[in-house]
Amino acid sequence: MTSPPFCPGYPPPFDVLVASFPGSTVYPQDAFRVEWGPIFHRGRLDGTAQVLILGQDPAVHETVTRRILVGVAGQRVQGLLTRLGLTRSYVMVNTFLYSVFGQSGGTGHIHDPGITTYRNQWLTTLTATSPVTAVITLGTLAADAFAQWQQTPAGAAYTGHHAALLHPPFPSPRRRRAKPRSPQRPRNCSRTGTPLCRPSEPRSPNRTSHKTAAPTAKPSPTQTFPPSRRPTSRPDCRSGCAANETGPPASA
Repeated sequence: MTSPPFCPGYPPPFDVLVASFPGSTVYPQDAFRVEWGPIFHRGRLDGTAQVLILGQDPAVHETVTRRILVGVAGQRVQGLLTRLGLTRSYVMVNTFLYSVFGQSGGTGHIHDPGITTYRNQWLTTLTATSPVTAVITLGTLAADAFAQWQQTPAGAAYTGHHAALLHPPFPSPRRRRAKPRSPQRPRNCSRTGTPLCRPSEPRSPNRTSHKTAAPTAKPSPTQTFPPSRRPTSRPDCRSGCAANETGPPASA
């Protein structure tokens, strides 16, 4: 089977790494979404990468595109690289080949020998075939994975810079900052400017608090009302309402 001209496949020596990827025997299915398949990298494998990005695990966007760091985290990382002036000379790999079921799944298997050995092969091959001068780790798991690689002969010989960053989806301080209340709008009023409430009036020094005010006496049942406010009385039905009703009297 021949590959399409627009997808020549992974070049050597990465083709050997891709062909020998670990499956469910190394990545347990109760902690990783093995059925989504492995997702290996994104970036330059032609020997021109100067910065190596070490992420955590792929998600839904990466599963569709089959490249890592293309979702929300990838957009933030791409913005960081653009600010650094790097638009092509970078390469990205993840700590795990498969998507993780929550943070606990990755934390429980970060030191598994099979996962660590395969990941170290990628880091060793990338630093040996490209002039990588800086490694950026995203999150605590990626920093732990880089520390494990530094314990290998190839990792111990690496003299580039390491920058440990927070995971990109972590909310920025600008998003967490609460918006100040507008001083022109009274409290509990409409945001559209409709005067639904009156401005607060200054409290009078002689005003009695509602907590200490004496209870208002209830009107007596025999209280006399002015003629204009006198309620309309109904007929006294205790002696029989049939005589006051319109129509013939009720039969006995």
